[in-house]
Amino acid sequence: MRSPIGGLASSDGEEGSDRTPLLQSTPRVEAASEDTFQAPACCSARYNLAVLAFFGFFVLYALRVNLSVALVDMVDSNTTLADNRTSKECAEHSAPIKVLHNQTGKRYQWDAETQGWILGSFFYGYIITQIPGGYIASKVGGKLLLGFGILGTAVFTLFTPIAADFGVGALIVLRALEGLGEGVTFPAMHAMWSSWAPPLERSKLLSISYAGAQLGTVISLPLSGIICFYMDWTYVFYLFGIVGIIWFILWIFLVSETPETHKTISRHEKEYILSSLKNQNGLLSALPYFGCWLCMILSGQAADNLRAKWNYSTICVRRVFSLIGMIGPAVFLVAAGFIGCDYSLAVAFLTISTTLGGFCSSGFSINHLDIAPSYAGILLGITNTFATIPGMVGPVIAKSLTPDNTIREWQTVFCIAAAINVFGAIFFSLFAKGEVQNWALDDRHGHRN
Repeated sequence: MRSPIGGLASSDGEEGSDRTPLLQSTPRVEAASEDTFQAPACCSARYNLAVLAFFGFFVLYALRVNLSVALVDMVDSNTTLADNRTSKECAEHSAPIKVLHNQTGKRYQWDAETQGWILGSFFYGYIITQIPGGYIASKVGGKLLLGFGILGTAVFTLFTPIAADFGVGALIVLRALEGLGEGVTFPAMHAMWSSWAPPLERSKLLSISYAGAQLGTVISLPLSGIICFYMDWTYVFYLFGIVGIIWFILWIFLVSETPETHKTISRHEKEYILSSLKNQNGLLSALPYFGCWLCMILSGQAADNLRAKWNYSTICVRRVFSLIGMIGPAVFLVAAGFIGCDYSLAVAFLTISTTLGGFCSSGFSINHLDIAPSYAGILLGITNTFATIPGMVGPVIAKSLTPDNTIREWQTVFCIAAAINVFGAIFFSLFAKGEVQNWALDDRHGHRN
């Protein structure tokens, strides 16, 4: 017989435990209307937040990588050539090519080592504010922290030409300050999603918001090159800095910290979000995704070291990281379904499962660049389109498979998800390639086997 709090008396045995609700129900959830659980995604406040976050991370990564392109035009070409022996040797075997190129921007006598310090200085600040950013977000909320983090980076970006005139030291300090601002953004966004993202929509909402980072890199790099070519390098920083400030204004006026404080959210959507998060702790909700993010960073370093220092082949590294990032989560996902009502252990297993998924960022996720660098953007668009489908149909299928929300029903859901993961890992390992394919060769980009 069920106990008043939704558990079971010990005399029910193993059969009874399979019918224990995976999430404890509350009168508020039970009394909520059916419409509460059908809050539409179109034009909803939570998806509007995801779209604004998408553009925020788009701007964020544009501000991060634009210097890598502009620096080529900031440095005197004679200094670069003098430091590069390979360029000098190759120059003897190639005819000079005259290209009409705007050269009105000021040039600096920075050698290769100095340029390395400038490019790396951003991460000195970035690494400092990761953990403090998460703590501050838990205290003051993520909206202002994320907003001012990007605003600060945008404002500092506007002052990049002035800092360059002051000298290398000033530019390095400025870039480190930009890193401080960007370092709080991911923890802040996670803190916001802990209040906004229903459990069955987290993958969709987070993938939408963070996809802006990759698109920002893809678009800002060639756009920065075009600006440098037809105008001069200073406009790279002015353009992206102004865009960042415009985004901040929209973010402040259109986004609310929580569903309760949002002015235009519908009653149904607010009830849907709040009821779905009723029995969840915000920090615990964000913990698996923080672990995944941290694993992505560490696995990226490990993968490149295996290839560069230990001479492991590209395909070997991609296969190993994909297997770890797909089979590992599958194992812990299945295990989470067979631990009964031990909620602490469930959180631990789901955290480990999501964290291990971060290995995929250095596995199949980056394989587009291995096999077809010239078409990586197109390939990512194709694969990401298909990858979006599970996020769309997954919640619907999970809901249909768990009408009573019992442990046995969720075991089925977890096993199906794990089977898909294992199939994907095996399929990738069997058919993946690690070198540039013949159909993808493009002399214009210099991509060859």
